[in-house]
Amino acid sequence: MTREEIIRPENKVYARPELLTDNVTHYCPGCSHGVVHKIIAELLAEMNVADKTIGIAPVGCAVFAYNYIDVDWIEAAHGRAPAVATAASRLNPDSLVFTYQGDGDLSAIGTAETIHACNRGENIAIIFINNAIYGMTGGQMAPTTLLGMKTATTPYGRTAELNGYPLAITNLLAQLDGTCYVTRQAVHTAAAVRKTKAAIKKAFQNSMAKKGTSVIEIVSTCNSGWKMTPAQSNDWMAEHMFEKYPLGDLKNE
Repeated sequence: MTREEIIRPENKVYARPELLTDNVTHYCPGCSHGVVHKIIAELLAEMNVADKTIGIAPVGCAVFAYNYIDVDWIEAAHGRAPAVATAASRLNPDSLVFTYQGDGDLSAIGTAETIHACNRGENIAIIFINNAIYGMTGGQMAPTTLLGMKTATTPYGRTAELNGYPLAITNLLAQLDGTCYVTRQAVHTAAAVRKTKAAIKKAFQNSMAKKGTSVIEIVSTCNSGWKMTPAQSNDWMAEHMFEKYPLGDLKNE
């Protein structure tokens, strides 16, 4: 396809999904959040469920998701998104309810809410952005920070003796009876984006079919927090993050 063909209006190769707003993004260049937002917006339109969707936004870099995806949103206190989603789902059983959370929100202050919502098998989808750092608040160590990884609070690198081990919380969630689908994906390549979109679609379908809780972890970059360029961040993630957080399905029932 030539450049002239690509830019024709009828060939909407780079068209904005109809549910994405035109608000200027606050995310850093190269951030994975924007890619995931586009995937979610595309899916909700393709599945024709936008009018029955309720998103739960937490605290952290993920908080402003409600600025970019034009569906109904509820703001949750830090870490409490799965608890709020539980209420939203039970009070609106015909709705598609999902949370959109970062690793600090989900696997630190929100550990209890996450584990118990999954253990109960609430009919919600949890989208979990894991970039191994607290991005919004200054680049501190998160539960998911790798051993040896330098952050604002581990300037010489995380050590097991002082800081404990990285928490692969998705592995724990896969062991709970209430989860029906648990997977770990990424968005650093076109192929990875396609797999992530398929995973989120399956999670949304599970939620609507009342199968229980679905968890989609998306291993992501934070080039600002990692002090790297976007390209360097993708390479570093593939070389280091995937060893601790390997991609693929952990549970599929």
